[in-house]
Amino acid sequence: MSADGGSGGTDGGVGDGVDRTPSPSADVCVVGSGPAGALVAHRLADEGTNVVVLEAGPRFEFSERTAQQERHIRPGMEDPWEMGGPRDAYSTEGRHYPLNAARVKGVGGSTLHWQGMVMRLHERDFEMQTRYGVGTDWPIDYDDLQSYYADAERAFGVAGAMDNPYAPPREAPFPLPAFPPSYSDSLFAEACERLEIDMHSVPNARNSEPYDDRAPCLGYGTCKPVCPSGAKYTAESHVSKAEAAGARVIDRVPVQRLEHDEAGETIEAAVYATPDGTEHRQTAGQFVLACGGVENARLLLLSASEQHPDGLANSSGAVGRFFMDHLFAGAGGRLDEPTRQNHVGFNTSETHQFYDDTEPVEGLKLEFLNYAGPSPVIEALGADTWGDELVAQLSESYGTHVAVGGLVEQLPDAENRITLDPDRRDDHGNPVPHVEWSLGERTERAIRRANEIQHAILEELGASIEWTVGPESTGPAYHQMGTTRMGSDPGQSVVDADCRTHDLSNLWIVGSSVFPTGGAMNPTLTIAALSLRTADALSASLSDR
Repeated sequence: MSADGGSGGTDGGVGDGVDRTPSPSADVCVVGSGPAGALVAHRLADEGTNVVVLEAGPRFEFSERTAQQERHIRPGMEDPWEMGGPRDAYSTEGRHYPLNAARVKGVGGSTLHWQGMVMRLHERDFEMQTRYGVGTDWPIDYDDLQSYYADAERAFGVAGAMDNPYAPPREAPFPLPAFPPSYSDSLFAEACERLEIDMHSVPNARNSEPYDDRAPCLGYGTCKPVCPSGAKYTAESHVSKAEAAGARVIDRVPVQRLEHDEAGETIEAAVYATPDGTEHRQTAGQFVLACGGVENARLLLLSASEQHPDGLANSSGAVGRFFMDHLFAGAGGRLDEPTRQNHVGFNTSETHQFYDDTEPVEGLKLEFLNYAGPSPVIEALGADTWGDELVAQLSESYGTHVAVGGLVEQLPDAENRITLDPDRRDDHGNPVPHVEWSLGERTERAIRRANEIQHAILEELGASIEWTVGPESTGPAYHQMGTTRMGSDPGQSVVDADCRTHDLSNLWIVGSSVFPTGGAMNPTLTIAALSLRTADALSASLSDR
């Protein structure tokens, strides 16, 4: 079919009446509508820039959230965010990487189902090579992001408290008050005090009180993957604000490739497909990739040309390489008393006390989990008994569990990477992403250290330890980072300090794929801060024309 339109009507065969033909005079084309793309689109549109956003997945209506929640909690029901199938196919090598377990393609991206914890990186994370002789340094430091971190916290509506003695410097309090410690947090507190471990609150991107036309948290407990109340931030908020400012957002249009000018110096168009298979060319003056740590790299590789035979923006060979994630470490068991687990669907207490330790170098943060053990709702729905017998069964399985989780840093390794699978194709005939991923000895040592601390806490609490997630059984936190890393040396990186690609003057990349190192903090607040900073740099470049 024609790359300029073709058959199928303006909506691409969806039947919803939405015009999916290209915008005729876009200044900026953003690919992806997760937090990175939504924040960039809103900031630029709010300044009067003509912005079009291309989103691969659908627009999920908020009115359907309760139904999605019900699908989630009923045994055997499908993924509430419609992930899977040929569209989302992938392959993996080394340690198995379950890519589709925690990503969403749709307006709002993975914030549709994230847990919502938002911490700043520490100062050490920006200078790992200088401080410890490992990894690499960022081309920016904490001070360069500090004001943007504050902007991001206001954008999200972060609930937090100034009670973390290990946190990096702040210029102002959080926008919203922190959620109070849970009942099980209070049980941990006494044991941690005896062990001289400092507990403090968790910054959460969910409303502890009404904020930004969103309701306060109502305690549904299904935060991941569905918040029916809207208290948890999703990027849909800034998509709506971008649209109100004049941006156009087109859903169900996966970008197939980027096309450049004859010289190979600037991008001319993003070629996207509508559901009926029709291809269109969206032209613009500037292009922003914001489709995640895997898909950003994949799209650059899919766009290989005679001038860029190894993929766009890949003169360094770094596109797809240095793939990182955070590793989960945890331990749990039971107490001989009620713990009221699963009353809160998110973490309210954590500790960064061990984060900046230099041995091992990899950072780790510990989380006091509020959702250990089975959910009584899911247990009841899947039970074969009824009445008093079911109550007795639930009494045996629910309410006495405790657990301590944690995230552990993974340092960049060029052999951990995203490539194109030569044999497997998606629903448009493109090679699917191939994930090559493994853990190094240093990371495994950091996981074992986290387990030692977790066991000490549980033993001090008097819990019987029933399970441990250590190096052999660990899995990812689904924070895909590093595949289009930033740096000052074009021979070693993909984008510069402003997240503009070294090789193409009008191509920018935002999201965790630009992280040179990942620390052990959940990445979304840093994604947001970097995206706001990039939007300002892009805006300045538009003004200079």
